Amino acid sequence: MYISVKKRLLCVALLCLCVLSTTANAQSKIIRIPYGTNRYITYNLSNGLYDVHQNGTKVFDDVSASAVVDKQTLSSAKYSKRTYTKTVVKTGFGKGIKHVITLTGKALPTMQQVFYIYNNGSFFTQLIITGKYISTNNMVPFAGRFRQLSGDVYSLFMPFDNDTFISYNARPFKGNEKVISAEVGAVYDNNTRGGLVVGSVEHMVWKTGVTTASAETNTIKVAVGYTEESVTRDKIAHGLVSGSEVRSPLIFVGYFADYRTGLEAFGKANRTAEPPFVARWTKPTPVGWNSWGVMQEKLTFDKAIKVADFFADSLKGFRLGNTAYIDLDSYWDNMLVNKNGERDFSKLKEFADHCKAKGLQPGIYWAPFTDWGFQSGPGRKIEGSNYTWGEAWTKIGNQYHELDGACAIDPTHPGTQARINYMIDHFKACGFTMIKIDFLGHAAVESTGFYDKSVTTGMQAYRKGMEYLIKRIDGQMLIYAAISPSLASGRYVHTRRIACDAFKSIKDSRYTLNSVTYGWWQSYVYDYVDADHIVFSTESEGANRARLLSGLITGTLITGDDYSANGLWKARAKEYLQNPELLTIVKNGKAFKPVDGNVGDGASAVFVNKIGKSYYVAVFNYTDKEANLKLDAKRLGIPAKCTVTEILDIQKPALFNNEIDVSLPVADAVIYRFDPS
Repeated sequence: MYISVKKRLLCVALLCLCVLSTTANAQSKIIRIPYGTNRYITYNLSNGLYDVHQNGTKVFDDVSASAVVDKQTLSSAKYSKRTYTKTVVKTGFGKGIKHVITLTGKALPTMQQVFYIYNNGSFFTQLIITGKYISTNNMVPFAGRFRQLSGDVYSLFMPFDNDTFISYNARPFKGNEKVISAEVGAVYDNNTRGGLVVGSVEHMVWKTGVTTASAETNTIKVAVGYTEESVTRDKIAHGLVSGSEVRSPLIFVGYFADYRTGLEAFGKANRTAEPPFVARWTKPTPVGWNSWGVMQEKLTFDKAIKVADFFADSLKGFRLGNTAYIDLDSYWDNMLVNKNGERDFSKLKEFADHCKAKGLQPGIYWAPFTDWGFQSGPGRKIEGSNYTWGEAWTKIGNQYHELDGACAIDPTHPGTQARINYMIDHFKACGFTMIKIDFLGHAAVESTGFYDKSVTTGMQAYRKGMEYLIKRIDGQMLIYAAISPSLASGRYVHTRRIACDAFKSIKDSRYTLNSVTYGWWQSYVYDYVDADHIVFSTESEGANRARLLSGLITGTLITGDDYSANGLWKARAKEYLQNPELLTIVKNGKAFKPVDGNVGDGASAVFVNKIGKSYYVAVFNYTDKEANLKLDAKRLGIPAKCTVTEILDIQKPALFNNEIDVSLPVADAVIYRFDPS
């Protein structure tokens, strides 16, 4: 009897094991992995390929994974044995199921294809290679075909950063079109908005490129270890990642009825996969002023004081959380004097104290990973250290990395870190509560060797440098990123400029809104995204409205006029920046959603956002001709019956019943509030 019970227990144990572990055999070669309602993956254990199904349709098929290890190409389709296991996991995404296909073969490293399922309409996949010693800079965790789309179809190029006035570009997806996009790819029909979103949600080790090609059959390939000088700024190949185990980043995969919903889900997944390293922001949406908009190199102490006084005396209504930020950009060192061979920061402290006395918050600017004086030679001493600049330069063979007129410096070098200590300590002592950090992409470039030998890739170096900087700031400042990697910076800053420099013209508004049209979803990667300097200057009133609204619908409002001098811009600032309803929109802090995504490297003319129970719709005319548009309730995603208010009170809106006609003069913009009846 004792033996019989023991045998029964053994049988039960073996049965349970079989539920969790399945090998390819005659009875079960297809593994079905559900990832939501009417959504599932079918993995074929006999050939290492899988399909993705949704609502009875195959949306991806013959998907494989591969890697190049020691010049040998490994492919999930070429291994001889595959086993399957699944376990319950709990991560930042919640409770889910981890499915693992383990591939083994004679004299081959072990490959694992991992799927994380949280039943939210998308899934994550990851490629892991293990062995005695693995070294690679080329992994492809996801490659296959996708369902043919019909209609007005586009593949979206997304930049790696916001440098060199680069733009997003939605390219017609037909013929022999091939698009390589940084970190994430999207292909969609602009009419129905249905389409795919696939991309990396982890950025601390790798750079990732997503290639979509339309020739003959639609294909997609996610390449981990992607570099391209015009996109990632790298002059050499991606660094090698080595060890007994090498993992790709988590890859987000989804096919959506509305690609915009997919991109927002992708943005939120980035925030979850890589939670903020920076101190949590608990204050209202930041608003204020930055000196680069107009003053630039003419910045002086007296001018900065006059700007603070204008805000205190004439812009009292331009506040959120009872304050606004007055930020000194580049050339603040005009205020420094040399005293006994040392730089005297006392005028900066005087400025910061003056701002606080006026109920404002003082800000400063700095580029922590660049050498702007590199043409003067390598022998100069780095501030706060005994190291020379040449020792800290990021090395590309026997050369250095230069971009934007500045030389990149190694984020892991002790001279770089000593300089961070020196500058941040002075900024803290002055009392600055905001810092705008710039040219951060210089910290992410690939190098032939970093000072920290454990660092072998540009993104590892970026992580080291940014974590060191953020630790030194120690939660004492609002951190704003200007030129920077689009997704990798989400861990380190509170707010990020969404495009490159933009100032006052309708052309500037259009350029900024190109990034909002295709990158508005970064509102979910950062606390806030920003439209850069909102400058009125002497532009037309219509261009002023367009530039104002371009900032408003991006998420924050940082102005840039020279308020130390008299001019029309002061009157415009008083009128627009103190409008209570406009400030209500800014308080919400989230970018508006584009209505159209078929404008190439241009910008959508219409954007929409729901705030409370109201729907706000901004309409732009970027052209030199009058524009006539018809706004349709279904296309906007708003109720068919609403009352309409034009917030800036420049025109009386027509009656709204499912649709409304809008006429806009040359280079102008308007914003409406739709309230459901």
